[in-house]
Amino acid sequence: MDPFLNPFDHFTVPFGTWAEDLLDWIVGHSRATLLVAKVPVQSFLKFVQGGMETVPPALCILGAAAAGYLLSGRRLALTGFVCLTLIGLLGAWQAAMTTLSIVISAVTICIVIGMPTGILAARFDGFFRVLRPILDLLQTIPSFVYLVPVVMLFGIGDTPGVIVTCIFAITPLIRLTNLGIREVRSDLVEAARAFGASEARVLFGTQLPLARPTILAGLNQTVLLSLSMAVVASMISVAGLGRIVLEGIGRLDFGSATVGGLGIVLMAIVVDRYVQALGAARQRYRAGA
Repeated sequence: MDPFLNPFDHFTVPFGTWAEDLLDWIVGHSRATLLVAKVPVQSFLKFVQGGMETVPPALCILGAAAAGYLLSGRRLALTGFVCLTLIGLLGAWQAAMTTLSIVISAVTICIVIGMPTGILAARFDGFFRVLRPILDLLQTIPSFVYLVPVVMLFGIGDTPGVIVTCIFAITPLIRLTNLGIREVRSDLVEAARAFGASEARVLFGTQLPLARPTILAGLNQTVLLSLSMAVVASMISVAGLGRIVLEGIGRLDFGSATVGGLGIVLMAIVVDRYVQALGAARQRYRAGA
């Protein structure tokens, strides 16, 4: 066959080999550093898991219902009460609390890293130009692909599950934080500066409050992506509802897989509604003030 018509039969770029060599080099030279970096994540996850496991289910359900009533009224309180009660009746309470603790840990880390990164991207165009292709790459990589380097670098278990969830879910928060700040009207920013506000005051007193709806939309997407990673992360021995689904699929146990899947759906409904209600409550508070 003519090599000009079928060039890829005769020449390919060994990108897979290069990627493997790069990962081997990182593991060989940075393994100890990466294991040290893993310790704070592990400690924080254990703290959250300990708190979730200490609270009895009945008190947790009543507390969630009370919080829902304070945030948005009877409808949210009833939603939280019904969804959490159904999770308990399905026999998936412990797994759901494990999944929730992983999600809470991952989302907290995403907020700590993602929001400052989004603010910097909005303040410095050069930084955003460098960051944008990285975000594009992170959003286009399939979720399963994240597992291989994380396992090679951090091993398996709940802590690597939190790390891979952070990497997978942080992109929307960075993007929408950047977008929200950039969409703040320039005349309002200039007015704040004209009245002598410092750059920090402009950021925290004008830009972030006005960008809050967009930032909360990014946070909501980050939370939901964290939950969607629960099933995928179970492939690296992450406990929780995802493991129930994976084990059910592996044994062709439709009932077990259904219980795990329904538990994830109910958990996603609760988390999504409460995050949205929290954002709406903060807006009402500022409007009343």
